[in-house]
Amino acid sequence: MGCGGMRQTGAVVTGVEASPREAEVLELVGAHLSNAEIAARLCISVRTVESHVSSLLRKLEVPDRRALAQRAPTPASAGQAPVLPTPLTSFIGRVSERAELTEMTKAHRQVTAVGPGGVGKTRLALAVAAEVSGEYADGVWFADLVPVTDPGLIATAVAGALGLGEQPGRDMTESVLAALADRHALLVLDNCEHVADGVTLFLERLLATCPRVTVLATSRARLMVPYERVYPVPPLSLAADGEPDAVALFMERAAAVGRPLDPPSRDQVAAICERLDGMALAIELAAARYPMLGFDGISAALSHPLRMLTGGSRADDRHRSVRAALDWSHALLEPADRALLRRVSVFVAPFTATAAAQVTGNEDQAEAGAGAGAGDGAGAGDGAGAGDGAGDGAGGGAGAGAGAGAGAGAGDEEGLVADGLARLAEQSLLTVTTSLGRTAYRALETIRQYGTERLSEAGELTDARSRHLRWCLAQAAGLAVARQDWRARFDLVADDLRAALAWAASRPERRADAFELARCLAELTFTRHLTGESQRRYEQAAALATDPAASASMLRQAAAVAGCRTAGDDMYRLRRAAADAARTSGASSAAAADLATAATIAFRFSTTFVRRPSQEEAVQLIIEAREQAGDDPAARAAVALAEAAVLTDAFGAVQGPPGNAVPETRERAEHAVELARRTGDPLAESAALDALTGAQSWAGDTFAAAATARRRIMLLSSLPISPAGTHELIDALGIVAEAGLGAGDVRGARRWARQLADHPSLAEVGHRATCRLLMVAALAGDVDEVLTGSVRFLDAWQRAGSPARSILAPAVAGVAMIHGLRDDHDARRAWQEILGRVGTSPEHAYGYGAVFDAMLLLHRGQAPEALERMAPEPRQMWKWITWIWHHWYVALRSETAVLAESPDARDIVAEARTVVAGNPVAAAIVERAAALLDGDQEALLATADAFDTAGCRYQFARTLVLAGGHHAERGAAALADLGFAPMTPTSRRW
Repeated sequence: MGCGGMRQTGAVVTGVEASPREAEVLELVGAHLSNAEIAARLCISVRTVESHVSSLLRKLEVPDRRALAQRAPTPASAGQAPVLPTPLTSFIGRVSERAELTEMTKAHRQVTAVGPGGVGKTRLALAVAAEVSGEYADGVWFADLVPVTDPGLIATAVAGALGLGEQPGRDMTESVLAALADRHALLVLDNCEHVADGVTLFLERLLATCPRVTVLATSRARLMVPYERVYPVPPLSLAADGEPDAVALFMERAAAVGRPLDPPSRDQVAAICERLDGMALAIELAAARYPMLGFDGISAALSHPLRMLTGGSRADDRHRSVRAALDWSHALLEPADRALLRRVSVFVAPFTATAAAQVTGNEDQAEAGAGAGAGDGAGAGDGAGAGDGAGDGAGGGAGAGAGAGAGAGAGDEEGLVADGLARLAEQSLLTVTTSLGRTAYRALETIRQYGTERLSEAGELTDARSRHLRWCLAQAAGLAVARQDWRARFDLVADDLRAALAWAASRPERRADAFELARCLAELTFTRHLTGESQRRYEQAAALATDPAASASMLRQAAAVAGCRTAGDDMYRLRRAAADAARTSGASSAAAADLATAATIAFRFSTTFVRRPSQEEAVQLIIEAREQAGDDPAARAAVALAEAAVLTDAFGAVQGPPGNAVPETRERAEHAVELARRTGDPLAESAALDALTGAQSWAGDTFAAAATARRRIMLLSSLPISPAGTHELIDALGIVAEAGLGAGDVRGARRWARQLADHPSLAEVGHRATCRLLMVAALAGDVDEVLTGSVRFLDAWQRAGSPARSILAPAVAGVAMIHGLRDDHDARRAWQEILGRVGTSPEHAYGYGAVFDAMLLLHRGQAPEALERMAPEPRQMWKWITWIWHHWYVALRSETAVLAESPDARDIVAEARTVVAGNPVAAAIVERAAALLDGDQEALLATADAFDTAGCRYQFARTLVLAGGHHAERGAAALADLGFAPMTPTSRRW
């Protein structure tokens, strides 16, 4: 269902009342779409989808998304919006071929329908896909590879068909494989022959990784994939007991263009079809000419010498009839229309008349005037399709309009071109589509290749490609400054931009244009969230640059994009390459900054590396950077940050280098911040502030760390979108959410975490996007937020291949705790199993693990066990409980000591007061512990107000229960409203 679909007034889902929108969401969950995909399909936000999923989980009383999918309704193709192209003409015959290919598709995971252009591969494959679609729970998906000019972009085309984006940390192929890993689906790959090498590599990985995906491909040659089964698509039948398929196709298409054939004509039709060897495209083109020429004219045309091929591989018999039909149709065109047909062949995607006018020029169209359009040409109505199966494509050309003479205004170049395009469409040489007021034309691949050959023969190929390149450069420049609807506009021209770049990059004289187009395409694909392609385009621009300084600039951008993809190895490699390019250009200070930044990356983003550089290697980079920095402020700031990162580990890594004393770490970080501030570069200052945040946290200065984290957000919030700015902002949002939570600013932490979860760059990686929000919600006791967010987290994590990332562990542990507080033992065990799979660190034992375990044990009245869990004194475990967990650990430890009646309880509470002073949540927990110790109910109830103000709903309800009497009844009701199980009474009573 798309935007603006029909709205129901009510819905019943498996016996439970649900809103119409919830019914839509459930249907798409059942189709195994991600929250991001559902949001795109229904034109709502991901957050709204999460809310509906959470509501459905409660209403249907199921524990997780998988169980929810099983409760989805299963009408025909439930949730499977039609994703196969809709042919504009009917499919004729091929009963036996359909049955054979259908059975082969059911029996084998990879089937290739092979045959020459024009034999009917695509239409046959579409017919089979439509027939078997109901047997694939996750649908049938169609990807047309005609516009793909780079074998490395096969996955991008498939992702576009699936509605997927690239996942940070994964290239597009890995993102597609992760999305399809557990899906039962049929993928149709059409027109594979020109990118066969790329298709082969993609399919080998797809078939190995996605055991329930079947692939039906069409190609002019087999793909040579392991386990491939080849189905040779034969020409249409010329002899049969009933009416041959070839005759039936000719009769139907001729009738469609306005002149039905009499039954006695069938022998003549059969003779024509036999001369055309039963080739579907040739028959369609001949039928389109019937109203103008009749049988005599067609027969005469087929005797033209052009039917005989000359030269080399073109003499292949299987192509003979198609080329004859194209030669014949081409010969019957007016000279202006011939020129137009060959010149528009440079477009690989649908194009408008305006685009055609700009690319083709008006030299020949100006001569079309009265000659080409003297008639009143009322248009041919439904023109014959030129698609494969009825041609190589998904449909036929729609009749398009009036004669050129009547339609074109004097001097109106675009009008002349539009009339020419209409005439080509009438002859089934172009297809026409109209959507949202935009009429677009397209030459099907067989015809486009024919037009390109004609361009070459006319000596116009270079000029036409050059015109197309200029048009693409103008389109890219316009998109770069567009403010509205630019994404849709980019999608319409992206394949042409790529094709123009591929051509220009191969021409030394066009290197400057190729560089500019690569740079623009890199920027556009980044903003379009095609980050893998963006990185490649920046690297391509660097290779095309004639100026080493420009090359260095592009490599720095590529490194920043790699950072957004969490590809630490690429970040490091590209920054070092930028240093080499800068050194070649004579910019030693810029090279120094690049070397220092590479060293910083190795420590600041260490968790994103496959092979992290050694400390010795990073130190050597710093030495080189110092030697080349000179007095340049930016270089000196970069070196200072690298020294803080590598020599003292200012980012607070648990296992830093020997002798990483806290005072030295903080001093170096503060020096780096000061130098960065002097440069006036907000991104450099933000990076240095990140180091300072880590150093402050390591020093136990929780509030300073939170304040510094907020400074980063203020610096970055108003910057324009860029790879480096986006990477820095995503990192800053995660840090400020954690820092706020550590300082007791729960509401602020929730706000930052929500902004991070909603960031468009993280739409496809819900596990990364929501992990901070889950931490906040778990500590605050927000059950709805945890249940909703955990569904998105788990779905995205599984789609990403269930990566083992210890950075995700606190969120997973928090979800497990919430299920424990709800007495949902099965769900808690499931999430504990996930915790073991994502990996843990020492923080699990002494940081977040201890905090979440203690909260659950206290809820169950197991204070002695909680005290044992938190037995280590904070000063002994300071490395493991700094950052978020320091104040939480100290505060909860004081409460466990009181409730467990530890003899040291009073001393522990007193010390805790000093540590957490100024933290509204941790201080309230400590004051509650003191009130319990002193038996002061009034002081205890005062902490309830503090928790309510801070946004900690669970602690508010818990306090009321601890207060006893009628307060306990209120607290128990509040816990139940929140979705928690009853608290077990403690040994203390008022």
